[in-house]
Amino acid sequence: MGFFISDALAEAGPAAQDPGLVGMILPLGIMAAFFFLFILPQQRKTKEHKKMVEALSKGSEVVTTGGLLGRIVELDDNFVQLELADNVQVHVQRAAVQSLLPKGTFKASKKKSDKA
Repeated sequence: MGFFISDALAEAGPAAQDPGLVGMILPLGIMAAFFFLFILPQQRKTKEHKKMVEALSKGSEVVTTGGLLGRIVELDDNFVQLELADNVQVHVQRAAVQSLLPKGTFKASKKKSDKA
């Protein structure tokens, strides 16, 4: 057996001591990097989205996570009624609203679709 693999002789000497506090620096550094690079930005993004959803009002122009562009017609605690076109309205969950758009975006997109 010793032909391919050399025998390892372990002795309890100064090199075999427990790494202690110095051995924890690298894992703690990696955990801190993951926190600052991944977890903290995601928490900020979630907090901003929640604030935006709470600030929705009647007449706001929004885009949903499904890509629907519309104007808010009615609101309640959990759902939003969007007007997508004349006499076309859908209900979506408040959390499905991805972003607010500047005023006039919905009107401009309606004009483009009417010309086509």
